[in-house]
Amino acid sequence: MIRFILSTLGGLFTFVTLGVFAVAISIGAVFYIYGRDLPSHESLAQYKPPTISRIYSAEGRIIDEFAKERRLFTPAAEIPDLVKQAFISAEDKNFYSHKGYDARGIAAAAYDAVASRGQDVRGASTITQQVMKNFLLGGERAAERKIKEIILATRLEETLSKDRILELYLNEIFLGQNSYGVTAAALTYFNKPLRDLAPHEAAFLASLPKAPSDYHPVRQAERLLARRNFVLREMNENGYIDDATYETEVAMPLRSVQAGDFETFRSALPPRDYFTDEIRRQLSLDFGEEEFFSGGMTVRATIDPEMQVEAAAAMRRALETYDRDAGVWRGTGRTLAAEDVSDWREALARAEVPRDITLDGPWFPAVVLEVAGDTARLGIEGQEGEDHVITANDVTWARKRLEDGSLG
Repeated sequence: MIRFILSTLGGLFTFVTLGVFAVAISIGAVFYIYGRDLPSHESLAQYKPPTISRIYSAEGRIIDEFAKERRLFTPAAEIPDLVKQAFISAEDKNFYSHKGYDARGIAAAAYDAVASRGQDVRGASTITQQVMKNFLLGGERAAERKIKEIILATRLEETLSKDRILELYLNEIFLGQNSYGVTAAALTYFNKPLRDLAPHEAAFLASLPKAPSDYHPVRQAERLLARRNFVLREMNENGYIDDATYETEVAMPLRSVQAGDFETFRSALPPRDYFTDEIRRQLSLDFGEEEFFSGGMTVRATIDPEMQVEAAAAMRRALETYDRDAGVWRGTGRTLAAEDVSDWREALARAEVPRDITLDGPWFPAVVLEVAGDTARLGIEGQEGEDHVITANDVTWARKRLEDGSLG
């Protein structure tokens, strides 16, 4: 009997040992196969992200900016801990303890998703894996990409510090509204620098990496609010904010530029005109468009915005005087179709004509609705009624244009 038991145990031990050995060989073979010919992770040590090129006035004020991807690079040391903690809580709570992949995190994410019936869902990929996916990997099948992510993430953890990896992530991640990185996103959604964000605002941003379009602050406000509050709860459970702060922040309403709660950062920029566009043209010729739109150039221009406004007004006034003296009426060159006259307001609103002319008051687009005798009845954009008229005496300065295009 004892011999039978020992024989059985020996057989089981041999079977288990061979099974473990076979599994280890299989895993090793898979990682060997997928580990060959992977992109070099070492290039990330010298990574320079594409950033916004900005043009400043002579006084040092921003007057324009150009970028294909709106990104403002911020070193890890200048990113507030609150922002780092929000993203770590949302995406990778064991970031500082794992070696690139997090088996506990994968298991915890799966458990939370099942227990909450899909309400509390966080990604199983670590921040390091997401860096690998965003920077070095393409659109392979999910299983293949995950294996490659783990291999590269493990290698990256041996090369770069945790702070450097987090810096890459927080500056590269897409957060919606053409905003890449947390600094640009803070301006886009709150018109604030990172240092001024409250915990609920940091949690707002940390809610977006999964799918920004699914958490739009207006169209998907309830969904975003639930996700934001989940991130705040994670921050509280991870010890980043205390209970009192959590209770205060979770009660805050969802506010954003998109919902009209803050002015957009663009409101501080003057309207783009020929001056900054000429700078763009010249620098694009000198350095190439790719470098200009992604090289993070800082351009100090000679322009004084206030003087430029006065100069533009003086030029417009002089051009108007010149045309009047020459008897030239240039108009807009646009006409409305006859069938649009009955609904001229909507048709005029669609017309592509200048709407930024100001000479002793704003100029409004207008359309001639009727000519009778020596008067013309006008419809004026933004003005009530249709009884605006001009008489022939009002336009005696304008010479008649003949059929051949010359002036009479």
